Amino acid sequence: MLARGPLCVGIDPHPGLLAQWGLNDGVDGLERFSLAVVDAVADLAAALKPQVALYERHGSAGMAVLEKTLAAAAAVGVLTIADAKRGDIGSTMAAYADAWLRDGSALAADAVTLSPYLGFESLRPALDLAAEAGRGVFVLALTSNPEGASVQHVGGDESVARRITEAAESENRRYGTGLGSVGLVVGATVGSAVRDLGLDLAAMGGPVLAPGLGAQGATAADLKTTFGDAYPQVLGTSSRDILAAGPSREGLRGAARRTLDALS
Repeated sequence: MLARGPLCVGIDPHPGLLAQWGLNDGVDGLERFSLAVVDAVADLAAALKPQVALYERHGSAGMAVLEKTLAAAAAVGVLTIADAKRGDIGSTMAAYADAWLRDGSALAADAVTLSPYLGFESLRPALDLAAEAGRGVFVLALTSNPEGASVQHVGGDESVARRITEAAESENRRYGTGLGSVGLVVGATVGSAVRDLGLDLAAMGGPVLAPGLGAQGATAADLKTTFGDAYPQVLGTSSRDILAAGPSREGLRGAARRTLDALS
């Protein structure tokens, strides 16, 4: 995933951004926005990350736009991460895995974000299907929202975040050398929490998706400090900071290039 560089561009069609672009908050505006982002930055990004909730809010027609967006990204050779944050047990988790990771599914992305808070092992159907299909997952480990600490920091030296990191490392051992298919989501704005909780992200053996670059306040320099030895594994993720430069194609490309240059 990191062969094309360390930038992930979020596709977040918030109503405010649609209005800023002069688009209606409907299916037509959603499609024009999404496909314009793919067209403008696909060759500059390692991955594009559509925020699934912002398509779901438009119902079945919005999900059809998400399918078109994923297909457009695949057609130009850029990887996609469906930011769906799915997590459940048993047959329900298997159904989520089938939707987002199965070859031939209209919603299949190259990776999907997952929530492990019903237990890491509850993600087993997605972990196994990702390995089988050559796709990936990004498991929430250390998020930057203030509420996250009330769960993820619990346990001190054996915090929830540390146990999730160690479980991901164990999964990635099946791949031997190189990055495995199990990555983690660690917020770009978590500051010293990675060190404070003793997370060994470099040894985890998978990529790290780091949302929060740009509009949420994190800089490329912050990422290097936060992630240390694991920085080569990090996909710095910027959404609003780049999207706000639209609807001009040149504006979007300029913002993406500046972010990529800073990360590189």
